[in-house]
Amino acid sequence: MAGCAPVQPPGGAPQRSPPAATSAAPAASPPAAAAPVPVLSFDSAVQTAANALFSGAQLTPGAPRPAALVIDPLINGTSGEQSAATRSLESRLVELVKTSYPQFDVQPFSASQVARSPIVLVGTFTPVNAQGQTAGAREAYRICLALADLRTGKIIAKGSARARMDGVDATPTGYFRDSPAWMMERATDGYIKTCQGTRVGDPINPAYLDGILAAGLVSDAIKAYELGRYRDSLELYSSALATPSGDKLRAYNGIYLANAKLGRRNAAAEAFGKIVDYGLANKRLAMKFLFDPGSTAFVSVAAVSANYPVWLQHIARGASQRKACLEIGGHTSRTGPEPLNERLSLLRAEVVKHRLVEQAPTLGNRLITTGVGSRDTLIGTGRDDLTDALDRRVVFSVIDC
Repeated sequence: MAGCAPVQPPGGAPQRSPPAATSAAPAASPPAAAAPVPVLSFDSAVQTAANALFSGAQLTPGAPRPAALVIDPLINGTSGEQSAATRSLESRLVELVKTSYPQFDVQPFSASQVARSPIVLVGTFTPVNAQGQTAGAREAYRICLALADLRTGKIIAKGSARARMDGVDATPTGYFRDSPAWMMERATDGYIKTCQGTRVGDPINPAYLDGILAAGLVSDAIKAYELGRYRDSLELYSSALATPSGDKLRAYNGIYLANAKLGRRNAAAEAFGKIVDYGLANKRLAMKFLFDPGSTAFVSVAAVSANYPVWLQHIARGASQRKACLEIGGHTSRTGPEPLNERLSLLRAEVVKHRLVEQAPTLGNRLITTGVGSRDTLIGTGRDDLTDALDRRVVFSVIDC
C-alpha cells in the first residue's frame, strides 16, 4: 500500500517507448478516473483498515512468535492530539488482535517495552475533505495505520480507510484539552510521516525513531495525569525531559499542568515560563486563548480563562527579556463568512497585543498583529467547541525587528 494520502510514484510516471510509425496513430484514451474512496461507518472503517494492516504484515522470518506489538497512541494527523475517537480506535485494534491475529502479542507502550525493539503500531485519524485533503470543509475521517518493526527499522504493513463523521467523538483527551500551548514538533511530525508518508519496506522516519524512548515516558505521564496521579505524572514528565530527545513541549506542558493540579502555584508559574522560553527559542508558539463566540472578550468560563493573566505576564516578560519582536496571529474556526472571520481574528490579536503592552510597555513598537481568519485551521470541522479549540488559537511568531 502506497500510504494514506495520494503518493506520486518515485520518478513520476513511467516512461514509454515511442510507438512505431503508422499512417494514422489512434488517439490516446483519456486516463480512467480514480474510483472514489468509500466512506464507511466508524466501526466498518476501523475493521477495514485493521484487517488490511494485520493480514498484510510481513513479519521477519525466524523471529519469535507471537511478535511483541506495542501501540504508540494514535493521534489526529494535523494537530497531533489524542481524542476520545483515537482512544476508541486503539481499543478496537487491541480487541481485534486478541480475537483474530494470534501472531501478535499486544504489550503496553512504554520506554521499557520500546527498548526491546518490538513492532510498533502508529496511526492517525484525520478530518479530510472530499478529495482527501486537510483543507476546506471536512467531510470524513481518514484512518491511517502502519506497523513499524524496530528490529529492522522498516515499515512492514499499512492499512487505511475513511469513516463518516457522524457519531464520532473527537473531543481531545484530558491532557490535550488542558494543555495551554501547542506546536507541531519534530517527533510528532515524524510520527505522522511514518504513518502517512511511507510504503511497505520504507525506513521508519528518523525523527520518530530519535524520540520514541521519550515518547514512551510521555505516554505513561499522560496516562498518570488523566488518572489523577499528578505526582507520578510530574516525575515521568521530568524523566522524559532528562532523556537526549526529551526536550519537548509536551513535557513542559505536562509539568505545568501537574504542578497546577497539585496546587503548587510558584512551581506552575515557573513551569509556564519554561513553556514560553521553549516557544520563543523555537520561534513560534501557539496559545489556546479562547474567546466568547463572535467576541473579543476572553471566554467567560472562569475555569478556562482564570490563568490567562498569568500566561500573558510570562509571555510579555519572556519577549522583553529576549528583546524579541513578535507577530501575533489570531485564528478562528470555519464558522461564519471568511471576511468576518479575518476581521474578528485581527481584533482578537489586537486585544492580546494590548494586554502584553500593559505588562511590558517596551514591547509597544516590537509587536505587530495579523488576522488569519480560518485559512489555517488544524481541525476544520467548524463545531466551535472543545473538539476544534486549536482552530481558535493565537500564535506568537518571532520575527526580525
